[in-house]
Amino acid sequence: MRTLKPLLLLVVLAIAALLWGRHTSEPTPSGAAVPVTSAAVTAPGHSGTLPSFLPPEAADTLARIARGGPFDHRQDGVVFNNREGHLPPMPEGYYHEYTVETPNLDYRGARRIITGGTPPQVYYYTDDHYRSFRRFEVAR
Repeated sequence: MRTLKPLLLLVVLAIAALLWGRHTSEPTPSGAAVPVTSAAVTAPGHSGTLPSFLPPEAADTLARIARGGPFDHRQDGVVFNNREGHLPPMPEGYYHEYTVETPNLDYRGARRIITGGTPPQVYYYTDDHYRSFRRFEVAR
């Protein structure tokens, strides 16, 4: 009986871990290390303007995300791991990153759009290479 209890506990923990990994709703960002602000934006291809904090080049990035590419950088679309924990905690693979071009640079620069979910359900923008984020919504 003593060897059965640890085995039973291990099975219960494994099931709990599997169920936790299926959690897909976004938790509230309370306790986030960096404030996340919000704004709305119309989906690419529709009339509307971008929030004032998004550079004009973000429209092209959003259109490419909506189309599924093509992307200019091999890193675009890769999993963003949220190592610093600035975004709400989600299962691995939930967030993806995309480059927002910076004029007159011959490298990727610091500007990114981070999407959450597949297909994307939430959008974040950073212009300081992941130190801060601003959430925005894309009208569907």
